[in-house]
Amino acid sequence: MIQQATNGAATAARPSPGDVIVETRNLSKVYRDFWGRSKKTALKPLDLDIRRGEIFGLLGPNGAGKTTTLKLLLGLIFPTSGEALVFGKPATDVSKNERIGYLPEESYLYKFLDAEETLDFYGRLFDMPPEERRRRSEALIEMVGLTRDRKRQLREYSKGMTRRIGVAQALINDPELVILDEPTSGLDPIGTREMKDLIIDLKSRGKTVIMCSHLLADVEDVCDRIAVLHLGELKELGRVEDLLRVTGVTQFRATGLSPAAVADIERVLEKHGAADVEVGNPRTTLEDLFLEVVRDTEARPGRRARRPETGRSE
Repeated sequence: MIQQATNGAATAARPSPGDVIVETRNLSKVYRDFWGRSKKTALKPLDLDIRRGEIFGLLGPNGAGKTTTLKLLLGLIFPTSGEALVFGKPATDVSKNERIGYLPEESYLYKFLDAEETLDFYGRLFDMPPEERRRRSEALIEMVGLTRDRKRQLREYSKGMTRRIGVAQALINDPELVILDEPTSGLDPIGTREMKDLIIDLKSRGKTVIMCSHLLADVEDVCDRIAVLHLGELKELGRVEDLLRVTGVTQFRATGLSPAAVADIERVLEKHGAADVEVGNPRTTLEDLFLEVVRDTEARPGRRARRPETGRSE
């Protein structure tokens, strides 16, 4: 089917309150020294919403404000101004954390426990009954591919294996919101693919996922929407497919045409060398978009005009 892409972008309707899992309003964080003087602005006023059942990517170079944002959402630090709401509650309300699973960039696990003991320990923290802990542990160990290594102490695990058990402990309480900081760090290509499939599977189960990653291809593969931070400021926000579309360039591609149809098209387009025809907009890559944002910010400091999000019918 040949489809013509439109140049205009429809503005997405604002989600209803019940669809928003995380919301920030003018959220900012300034770290101060002993005398209360401003030392570093880690996060400038941030406004965004994360919707139920989506995979949301948070991108940015080191020092961009990603970890600060996650800590603010988890209530581990307090904002300088503005507020963050998670499940409609202030992020500082610790009761919300029972519905959250968190994998930090560096997992803090007891090295002398094996996989089963580790998950049993975290299950106890949530006051889970013994039978439920056992059932959840078995399912999660199989899910992350550690069945053969379930009895090995974690001190014998590779970094990739440690990452897997870290994901399992983040899911032990069957959370509604899963926050993953560099989930594919240390994984080989096969493990990375399996991790991305796991993240997509979490979405299919109705969970909301927030993930930070420096591996831009991973984010491009799994995320519905992304936010790009640089120097503590939001620079881009929108659906991956919209941000990566190259406007002003038309490409043609087609498959399954009969020989007669191909001949007719070739007579019209032969000077363009087109064999497969599809009318639409080609995409750039997330890596190119990311580098463009960083270079543009460094060349022209100040807020970047973000592209409007476009609506999408389900």
